[in-house]
Amino acid sequence: MNWDVKLDMKWCNEIINYEQKKIAAKRVAAIAKNGDIIGFGSGSTSYLTALEIGERVKREGLNVLAIPTSSEITMACYDLGIPIVSLNNVRPDWYFDGADEVDKYHNLIKGRGGCMFMEKLIMKCSPKTYIAVDNTKFVEKLGTNFSIPIEINPNALIYVKKELNELGSSEISLRLAKAKDGPVITENANFILDVKFKEIYPKLENDIKLVTGVIESGLFLGYNIEVVTI
Repeated sequence: MNWDVKLDMKWCNEIINYEQKKIAAKRVAAIAKNGDIIGFGSGSTSYLTALEIGERVKREGLNVLAIPTSSEITMACYDLGIPIVSLNNVRPDWYFDGADEVDKYHNLIKGRGGCMFMEKLIMKCSPKTYIAVDNTKFVEKLGTNFSIPIEINPNALIYVKKELNELGSSEISLRLAKAKDGPVITENANFILDVKFKEIYPKLENDIKLVTGVIESGLFLGYNIEVVTI
């Protein structure tokens, strides 16, 4: 398949904390070895990691396969010459991604880009996950800088809001699109709620997922991850 997709290298220079993220991305890319099936996360740091892996493919003839979490990363992989495979056919050897917040126990908030469903699915399918972050992503307490994104079925909007209030939410907002009127629509044709909670307790991730109408949340508690930074 011939994809007419060109990576926007100028965009890389506009990434916040670009140099720190690039160092972390290089460290993750160095892990890849011939024959690896790799889950590719989404977001700016994952994009930089994909570029570094693509450079190794070009320079060293590195042979890897990618399971992407978003259409943007899928198109980047095509342009970088990294073959795409599906979770329906294979399982990843490992997975890499970025994060919005990381606490001292390596719990995470992710999903500002709206891809938390695929990110969590591939993470759960991977025996090892590397989270590449710059120093600004470390927090003492999750929820310090960002709300928890929650992907929901549009028909369940009112019901989910009510149930999240029962779970201790202190603020709920429907994420709106910047380029047009109306809500952000995910690749799964769902809405995203950005939710703050009075307390992020150990069972909160599971309790959110149990709400009928919730597809997935960007809360990641107790996963087997290794944080890679500068």
